Amino acid sequence: MEYFILTSKIVITLLYTLTLILLCIFGLHRYYLSYLYGRCKNKKPVPKDRFAVLPKVTVQLPIYNEMYVVERLVDSVSRLDYPKDLLEIQILDDSTDRTTEIAAACAERYRAEGFNIKHLHRENRQGYKAGALREGLEKAEGELVAVFDADFMPPPEFLKNTVDFFTDPKIGMVQVRWGHVNLDYSNLTRAQSILLDGHFVIEQTSRFNEGMFFNFNGTAGVIRKECIESSGGWQHDTLTEDLDLSYRAQLAGWKLVYVKDMTADAELPVDMNAFKSQQHRWAKGGVQTAIKLLPRIFRDQRLPFRVKLEAFFHLFGNISYLLLLLLFLLMFPVALFWRHLGWENGIVLNIFAITAGTFSFVLFYIITVKEVHGKKWLGYLKYVPLAISIGAGMAVNNSKAVLEALLGKTSEFRRTPKFAVTSRTDNWRSRSYVASKELTAIVEIVFGLFFTVQTVFALYMGYLSWIPFLLLIQFGFFYTGLLSILHGSGKKGIPAGVNTIMPEPALPRDKEF
Repeated sequence: MEYFILTSKIVITLLYTLTLILLCIFGLHRYYLSYLYGRCKNKKPVPKDRFAVLPKVTVQLPIYNEMYVVERLVDSVSRLDYPKDLLEIQILDDSTDRTTEIAAACAERYRAEGFNIKHLHRENRQGYKAGALREGLEKAEGELVAVFDADFMPPPEFLKNTVDFFTDPKIGMVQVRWGHVNLDYSNLTRAQSILLDGHFVIEQTSRFNEGMFFNFNGTAGVIRKECIESSGGWQHDTLTEDLDLSYRAQLAGWKLVYVKDMTADAELPVDMNAFKSQQHRWAKGGVQTAIKLLPRIFRDQRLPFRVKLEAFFHLFGNISYLLLLLLFLLMFPVALFWRHLGWENGIVLNIFAITAGTFSFVLFYIITVKEVHGKKWLGYLKYVPLAISIGAGMAVNNSKAVLEALLGKTSEFRRTPKFAVTSRTDNWRSRSYVASKELTAIVEIVFGLFFTVQTVFALYMGYLSWIPFLLLIQFGFFYTGLLSILHGSGKKGIPAGVNTIMPEPALPRDKEF
């Protein structure tokens, strides 16, 4: 029995050590991206030339049950500063509720104003968003295709500032940065904005300027029609059809352009369950794309090793959630075992490694806040710990997504409900759509309790340097779990896909979180 216990402790120690090493490597990668950004942040892409004759552009608007935002979307697109005779608008409508009527009426109204606008309604969701884009592309008149999701509001100058990049025949896609129309709606939206801005400001900028693969984000971008077709078209065997296509395009030799200094505003999810559903889709789709394309990337002799390595970190980045969850479960049993053996120096080294890994994220998001908010950055700095805490609290939700991808489990494309929430006076609870509820909220609360016990135990054992880290993680699990339950309770809506519209009573605005 003693031999079995000793063997188990050794195996757990080895597993923990390997997990910690891998997480430290991901942490070092964050430092690396921050360094690259500092080196290239002032570089700005410039079009090779200017079009003497502007190309025709098809604007695709994929929607699915978006009755609160579809009119705003079409209105924003109609304001694009581009010749009407060179602009085609496709409303790619897979809706099963009143959205279809609203979209059809929008199309008719703007058609009467001289716009070339088409409302294309499908009776099925075959291929989900990728399927809608693929079918729309078959009818598209433009040689360039701009894509906007339902919650986006492109600025009027969007096309004027992007199409000229396509004077270079090697350019296949142009992506701009996402803005946040409801940034200050709640603490949740502020934290989300920091997490997203880290991707758009540091990751995308660094990868683009350093000649590495980066991704089209599925919206707020322009794609050459030929690029889509020659790269294999829109495919729906992953939940991130945009990531998949952009990597296939770069493998096919197309170049992508990232324009950091231009933004297209969109809504951040105001419902924790919607946010978790979005994160689940992105995490699972990223790993699915990694499994699908990384073998091909590493076999490609034309690509430098640093490009292949960065593609690995990019596509498999969400594996870190699974590693983080494993680390959380093992850290105290291992610490007790090491203390029993008298390995106090090992415990100190362990704390140092965890702190260094955590600080990589702190530095990453401090840089992000400074770059995005300029002189106002100190006002948003206080939300960095919340953003990191929520990121850790998403470990259960995103680990589930990663495991599903690794095990080959398929799932439907779950859209993120949009409620046209743009100011703090808007109330989303009276709106009809609800995000799917998962049992992960209960697991997150259990983890919060687990870390509460660990915090008390750390105080008792004198591991005072662990306390800030434990409190950060503890809060993250309680915040995501409890807010999921709070946002899911009393929400009198209907799941997307149902043909009935719930009444919209006038309710007071939610308490801010």
